[in-house]
Amino acid sequence: MAHKFGRVAVTGAGGMLGVDMCKALEPHAEQVLAWDRTALDVTDLEAVLTMFRIHQPEAVVHSAAYTKVDQAEAEPDLAFRVNAIGARNVALAAEAAGAKMVYVSTDYVFPGTSEKPLNEYQDTSPINVYGESKRGGEWLASGLVSRLFIVRTSWLYGDHGPNFVKTMLKLAEKKEPIRVVGDQIGCPTYTVDLARTIVRLLETEKYGTYHVSNSGACSWYEFAERIFDLAGLSVDLSAVTSEQFKRPAPRPAYSVLDHMALRVNGFPPMRDWETALKEYLRHNQLLRQESRPIEC
Repeated sequence: MAHKFGRVAVTGAGGMLGVDMCKALEPHAEQVLAWDRTALDVTDLEAVLTMFRIHQPEAVVHSAAYTKVDQAEAEPDLAFRVNAIGARNVALAAEAAGAKMVYVSTDYVFPGTSEKPLNEYQDTSPINVYGESKRGGEWLASGLVSRLFIVRTSWLYGDHGPNFVKTMLKLAEKKEPIRVVGDQIGCPTYTVDLARTIVRLLETEKYGTYHVSNSGACSWYEFAERIFDLAGLSVDLSAVTSEQFKRPAPRPAYSVLDHMALRVNGFPPMRDWETALKEYLRHNQLLRQESRPIEC
């Protein structure tokens, strides 16, 4: 099979999405340039420009990010340096190399006041520093690189690195009561599915902003409930309110993403979040044994 790309770079290649992104790109590219934090500091403009000048990638998936939502409230300069200035640096380098760019953003650019799924053309208004820094990255990249996909996603989990699913399963081992927020609604997204859709986008010239998350919606409590159900675990689980579970950074109460741009541009819909979760658990041998019908 002929490769559709020559060289494709992935920043943040050691992260949860970055690892799956590199795997998804391998069948489609002659070479995947996996740049983790040690290989490339995206906050260093000269280092980024030099790396692109040497390797001349045809495309770059910029997944390197500062993702500590609560800690960002205490260190906003660092969050903006990585998420906004880092995006500017990669955008400048991509434009100089004539490369396509994917900037991975977040549902947290929205305030959470909507009561129906949010499409790509609605106004953003983040309510925490992390969301503000990611929106800053969107603005800077869109003003500097001509061939750009902004991909907003939500509630990521995957095989590599810490995530909500792993946290819930670890808490279950302790046999103690588990309290999870029940009044924040969004959509869990499997990094494998996100990476595959990003590859589909890169194969086209259909630039713009896209919402890419698994289909459907749930609360964090309902997400936890389904995790334990599929894993066959009996736990003392109950829902609490955001007010009862105060954290430094406020979260959007509702950040379900509508996939309008995928639909109108002719891309296939994302599968539902429960099917994706089941595959993740099966892949990690965490899915309970499902009973099979007896054949007569």
